[in-house]
Amino acid sequence: MATIAFILLCHKDPQGIIDQANRLTAVGDYMAIHFDARAEPADYDQIREALKDNPRVTFARKRCKCGWGEWSLVEATLHAVEAAVEAFPRATHFYMLSGDCMAIKSAEYAHELLDREEVDYIESFDFFSSGWIKTGIKEERLIYRHYLNERKHKFWFYKLMEWQKKLGLERKIPEDIQVMIGSQWWCLRRRTIEAILDFTRQRRDVMRFFRTTWIPDETFFQTLVRHLVPETEIRSRTLTFLMFTDYGMPVTFYNDHYDLLLSQDYLFARKISPEAHEIKRRLGQLYAAQGVRFQISNEGSSLFRFLTDRGRLGRRFATRFWETESSLGRERELMIVICKKWHVAKRLVERIAALTDIRVIEYLFHEGSTPLPDLGGIQSTLEKRMRHRRALMRMLFDYHGTDRMVVCLDPEGLHLLQDFCSDRARTRLLEVECDFSDDYLIGHARRVGLAGEETARASLERLLPTIRHDIAHESDRIRDAGFDNMATIRQSDSLAQNAAALAQFLSVSESTAEEILSHPHLFTD
Repeated sequence: MATIAFILLCHKDPQGIIDQANRLTAVGDYMAIHFDARAEPADYDQIREALKDNPRVTFARKRCKCGWGEWSLVEATLHAVEAAVEAFPRATHFYMLSGDCMAIKSAEYAHELLDREEVDYIESFDFFSSGWIKTGIKEERLIYRHYLNERKHKFWFYKLMEWQKKLGLERKIPEDIQVMIGSQWWCLRRRTIEAILDFTRQRRDVMRFFRTTWIPDETFFQTLVRHLVPETEIRSRTLTFLMFTDYGMPVTFYNDHYDLLLSQDYLFARKISPEAHEIKRRLGQLYAAQGVRFQISNEGSSLFRFLTDRGRLGRRFATRFWETESSLGRERELMIVICKKWHVAKRLVERIAALTDIRVIEYLFHEGSTPLPDLGGIQSTLEKRMRHRRALMRMLFDYHGTDRMVVCLDPEGLHLLQDFCSDRARTRLLEVECDFSDDYLIGHARRVGLAGEETARASLERLLPTIRHDIAHESDRIRDAGFDNMATIRQSDSLAQNAAALAQFLSVSESTAEEILSHPHLFTD
């Protein structure tokens, strides 16, 4: 009878991890946990303490600081696998999971499926010919060395790649290796895992190569399994049900997807929304159930494509099922800085980014040149950003791996404020009131096309009262909207007054707020 050792990579939600570990081990399976070294030490201590008496749970002896797309994810997986191999000699299969995964079949069903064939389950397609990569760089992932994280150091990541290209520093792939690619969510037999661990000790050249590739969690195990296991013993598929939108982001499942998930030909599903408590409860009970019959229709992916095509062709006739509860996320906090003087807001958020761990983005709905990651094209134009604003914000939260974000909006974007403030996410507003000199208003009139460089001064002076009234009117509309959780800082107020408002807005101490506001030219033109 198959016995599974789950390899769990996680970085948050300690109680969810504890529940998942107890649930999956209660029926005789095992779990090895790698908890990201970047995460809160108190969270890790909570997990260790809660699971210390569970003999079917072990922990990676070494914890890595993990970054998306980095070798650290593969290294963390190997540490957890090594711990599982040593701790659980009776485990027959090793199954990769994340904290967002949940079982959509019973343990009884899963064990029977794994006993049915003596095979490994791992997506493994030829890197160059399969077309598995839809967007972004491809062969550059392999032939150049990547030492920086693209998400954290976007400019230098691509600059380093450009320098290598100009200097002709392409490298060769190890000659006896055919690089494969696929999902990181695999289920491998014990002998395959042991062969991989032996390979990592013997082939230092291959290990050096993969250490500086980009997104190696999609290529490392996929390549080694093909190198070590006969093709007849590989099923090039994952047992974890996951789908991606047109923008390359994973589809999230909610409470009303329970029946849909159970009918898919998979053992687990990713991602389950943190807010979907009812489906988590029902799926949690399912894994230990006996004698449950599953009617497999496997329509999830085809239904997704069908509805996506209808929306793309302008024939959308119902809410797309993956957009149910299309919220930014109840657990997330969106903080919006509202300021007419864009340079003032930019200086402020630059200080916030420098002195806190809060991710900041400037005028993404007003300024086309605002630096944004490649999100499959949704970020490419202001029109697309505006049309898909909630989807864009959700993707940015996911991309940056954060639950707190500050963005800047112009006061004319009242409809954006109303939309975001009606979301389930916690939304806070900070209005920055500036003084407007005549010279600034003249410059503003020229920037927005109300006047040109040759417009007579007398004409400009007649225009100034109207512009000043317009700016005041925008501010009045925002106040009349009666938004909750709104604070204000003013150029005319004291540092202490403004620090109190900023501290409330960011949930930081007033001393930190004062340090943020201490920019010597914060309000100057």
